[in-house]
Amino acid sequence: MQIRDEQPGDAPRITQIQYAAFKGHPMHPPGTGPFEHHIVEKLRDTGALTLSLLAEMDGNTVGHIALSPAAVGQDQEGWFLLGPVGVLPEMQGRGAGSALVREALARMRDAGASGVVLVGDPGYYARFGFVSLPGLGYPGVPGQYVLAVQFGANPPQGDIAAHKAFDVSGG
Repeated sequence: MQIRDEQPGDAPRITQIQYAAFKGHPMHPPGTGPFEHHIVEKLRDTGALTLSLLAEMDGNTVGHIALSPAAVGQDQEGWFLLGPVGVLPEMQGRGAGSALVREALARMRDAGASGVVLVGDPGYYARFGFVSLPGLGYPGVPGQYVLAVQFGANPPQGDIAAHKAFDVSGG
């Protein structure tokens, strides 16, 4: 498996991967389609796609992860929101998602980030060091699903404010 940076011309494939990865996902209300691909497109279009990595297996692009700046409480800089991360359904469970998360975290740590936050399954993300912290929140989301990896000395405190690209719903 190879992890690489997004290159010019990758956008259509990233859209396909994110759409397929979230199609039929139980978090989407009945009658709605996935919208995660729109988040990536809006982040890219507004210059807020800090990190965009792809996973390739046997020469095929099978997964994608995005990170974008996020404010956490009073901290307006240094924190990044992980997501969406998507892997083609037929390739899930083969390590592509894990490899993408590990590489993204390593790059953000090496870049001097304060840390990375996300909304997701604690059972999955704990293996990468993500934890739920008292005082860390995301409006409308139960606290156990609001997770962080802290690289700096100061733990994240307050609500996460994601980029406006995350203000999408439906298709």
